[in-house]
Amino acid sequence: MSAMTDNPMVRLGFAGLGTMGSYMAANLARAGYPLTVWNRTPGRAQELLELGAREASTPADLARSSDIIFLCVTDSPQVESILFGPNGVSEGIQSGSLVIDCSTISPTRAREFADKLDAIGVGMLDAPVSGGSEGARLATLTIMVGGELEHFERASAVLSNIGRTISHLGPLGAGQWAKAVNQIILAGTYLGVAEGVTLAIKAGLDVRKVMEALAGGAAGSWVLENRSGRMIDDDYPIGFKIALHRKDLGIGLELARDVGAVLPVSALAASFEDGIIAQGHGDDDNSALARSIRILSGL
Repeated sequence: MSAMTDNPMVRLGFAGLGTMGSYMAANLARAGYPLTVWNRTPGRAQELLELGAREASTPADLARSSDIIFLCVTDSPQVESILFGPNGVSEGIQSGSLVIDCSTISPTRAREFADKLDAIGVGMLDAPVSGGSEGARLATLTIMVGGELEHFERASAVLSNIGRTISHLGPLGAGQWAKAVNQIILAGTYLGVAEGVTLAIKAGLDVRKVMEALAGGAAGSWVLENRSGRMIDDDYPIGFKIALHRKDLGIGLELARDVGAVLPVSALAASFEDGIIAQGHGDDDNSALARSIRILSGL
């Protein structure tokens, strides 16, 4: 049963039609929700318009047409600008509405934004996602949610149209903390798979067969299954930009300093990513971390 059967009057807004957001918004449109969309750069909404969405001229216009507003943008300044800048969401939103921020930002900034929205009678959830462009396209994302339980319960039916694993993890900011942990774990996993692929290549093995064999054992992971092929081919088409992962790692490392956690593997990954970005590969997929390991190994 679709979510629209449960509540056919919920009007959705979606701001941020990048690699992830465009797929997420499309899945909401296909679910039958009345959908209004907005993107900073024009020309990203055509497919959504064909699915029945309306394009807003400003975030304020988006807010006037929406009961629940999604944001999926790059960083805290963009979230702040869309919510509170000139012609921002706060200028058009009605009391009782709900904002769901699927961006990856610091928990501190998320709480600041939530407090400002609360002052005008608007609820907020921080709901960063994981699963890459594949997960966004297939609506199988993992969604890590922080905020008041009543807001989560209000949003859960809508979220089920874009994600498979949807978890309420605590108060506002908990979702961003969980996303930081996610990105820290991924940093080590990408490095481990890159080193394994490189070792297998240097040993002259049939690397694809080795990776297939390992996928069913203790070394198996999403990264091994979905990204080892890119590392073998040394070709990294976009799934999730390495520049964005570096931004996320920065958040994780800052939070670690705040609470006194030592993350040496993540610090190493961050230094490798800095080098890759400096070489002009910031728009490559995150699996491009393998570039550093391959180069150091003479490949």
